[in-house]
Amino acid sequence: MSRALKIRFVSIFASSIGFFLPLSALPLFAERQASGAGGVTNGALLVACVVGELLSPWVIARLGIRCTLGVGLLLLGVPLLVLLVAPAVPVMSVVAVARGIGFALVVVAGGALTAALIPASRRGEGLAIVGLVAGVSSLIALPLGVWIAQSWGFAPIFVGGAIIPILAVVTVPLLPKRAADSEQSHGVLHGLRQGRLMRPALVFAASAASAGAVVTYLPLAIGDVAGWVAPAALLVETTMSTVGRMVSGRLGDRVGSSRLLVPGVVLTALGTLMLVVPLGQVVVLVGAAAFGAGFGILQNATLTLMYARADEGQYGVVSAIWNASYDGGMAIGAFALGLIGTITGLAPAFVAIAVLVLAMLAVVRFDRRTPAL
Repeated sequence: MSRALKIRFVSIFASSIGFFLPLSALPLFAERQASGAGGVTNGALLVACVVGELLSPWVIARLGIRCTLGVGLLLLGVPLLVLLVAPAVPVMSVVAVARGIGFALVVVAGGALTAALIPASRRGEGLAIVGLVAGVSSLIALPLGVWIAQSWGFAPIFVGGAIIPILAVVTVPLLPKRAADSEQSHGVLHGLRQGRLMRPALVFAASAASAGAVVTYLPLAIGDVAGWVAPAALLVETTMSTVGRMVSGRLGDRVGSSRLLVPGVVLTALGTLMLVVPLGQVVVLVGAAAFGAGFGILQNATLTLMYARADEGQYGVVSAIWNASYDGGMAIGAFALGLIGTITGLAPAFVAIAVLVLAMLAVVRFDRRTPAL
């Protein structure tokens, strides 16, 4: 908990608030302008996030990591102010794209800088604490945005969502200059050819695909169970994911993050299966707890492992690949489960996703045999 890391917490908190406060409110605002526009704006936001994450190391190589972080914070906040004077749907789409790129720059550059500020021997626990700061911020901001929109309208959301990340820019020059501040010439494509980075990323992408399926289709998949079970299961999943990250961080620093991949994969797959087996409410909640714990373990263990296998100058590439695995996996999982579900039904589709996650045990086994490749 160095001074530099505490300063970094400011931009973590600000970017999380800036991203999640308008996230659910903006689709409501867009729907008032045109039917179906809400899905278009958030779709543009998420696509821009993935593209921006893959391009971020190239930006870091030219601007430096701190400057990239500052630009990302500005892109996340400033475009929201445009909606106060130009609320048309095309403008919203442009704003969404700009914000998506801004958030991508923030998470990739900020993630690389954060990893450089944490001692390698405590990186697992440090990243878990950072995840807790971001997670609590998002849990506050997401429902708060909808409540503000319903109570006072959308203008306070646009102003608040813009001002908070903009103000956080003043903390960026206070962060120390590290080796990660100047990314090496080879970027994401070079990283994608490195098996030591891609194997943990592939494992995490599979678990993220399962997460995308769960958060999107769980209420539909357990429709015959009592109405309170789906929201309770999602709350349990989110809580246990946070617990899993913290436990994984502490254990990973002591026994090695690679040893946590197997239990993470097994818990994620088992939890996914338990969510849709017709054995009652308790089994669904236990499944949500198992899934959340497994997903949280894999979040921390894969990221910590990837940073441990890279030089500090390549932290931006690691952050880009891991975040793209997260967002891309979530999107693919939601899309694939919906597609498979229309053919087989949701329960068999969930089983297919669980089998995909379980197949990652083969990747983990291969990774243990060839850690240096």
